[in-house]
Amino acid sequence: MNQENIKLVQTYYHLFNTKDFNAFVELLDEQVIHDINQGGQEIGKTAFRFFMDKMNTCYDEHISDLMIMTHPEGSRASAEFIVSGTYLASDEGLPPAKNQTYRLTCGAFFEIKNNKITRITNYYNMQEWLKQISG
Repeated sequence: MNQENIKLVQTYYHLFNTKDFNAFVELLDEQVIHDINQGGQEIGKTAFRFFMDKMNTCYDEHISDLMIMTHPEGSRASAEFIVSGTYLASDEGLPPAKNQTYRLTCGAFFEIKNNKITRITNYYNMQEWLKQISG
């Protein structure tokens, strides 16, 4: 089961990088829980699609240096990676976008059931991001 979960998380980030967001969202459970970095919690594929549409409007991002870890019993995985991006359009409550670039170390935590992602929790250092896009 651990190899299946590693493959699932690898596929998740591969589809993110290739911008195949229809296939990307199909990796999720219908009632996926999404814990947004320093934000709220959303539930369901529809909410996740809406979130990704907004993200793709405001940011162009690519994941590299992906390291995936899994729990031996198989229901959880985590990933550490570098996100490199460009801030394309101003996001509500954040500084104005001027095509600033950034590079951050990030983490993500997953719950997995029946080969579907049931929870995603993302973390990155928001203060570092603000510093990079403001400087």
